[in-house]
Amino acid sequence: MPAKLGSVIEGVVKGITNFGAFIQLPNGETGLVHISEVARIYVRDINDFLKENDRVAVKVISVDPRGKIGLSIKQVEVISRENSYQRGRLTASFEEKLNKFLKESDEKQTHLRRSTEAKRGGRGSTRREE
Repeated sequence: MPAKLGSVIEGVVKGITNFGAFIQLPNGETGLVHISEVARIYVRDINDFLKENDRVAVKVISVDPRGKIGLSIKQVEVISRENSYQRGRLTASFEEKLNKFLKESDEKQTHLRRSTEAKRGGRGSTRREE
């Protein structure tokens, strides 16, 4: 059964190149995950993200007439993140998010003030002109 466009399948990494990874699908077909489709961040070296024989979930993003299958790992991550929001796993209220942001912001401001005061000579120091 050929891979259907848009389906999410689990496969095994069979080969890694500098431009992507070849994934063997359960039906025996092989598809390519281009390096730009491995993660949502910039991927300099694909070996930092994948190793041979890793099991990965991939989304079929293209199937050309010659049978080449284009796959994506990062689009599966987006789908799973959206589903977990819908299931209520990652639901933090707006107030909780705002409180967390304010706390982190205050901590950063305090750290910044302390580091700049130390460079100026501490609190209350004034310059004397002679």
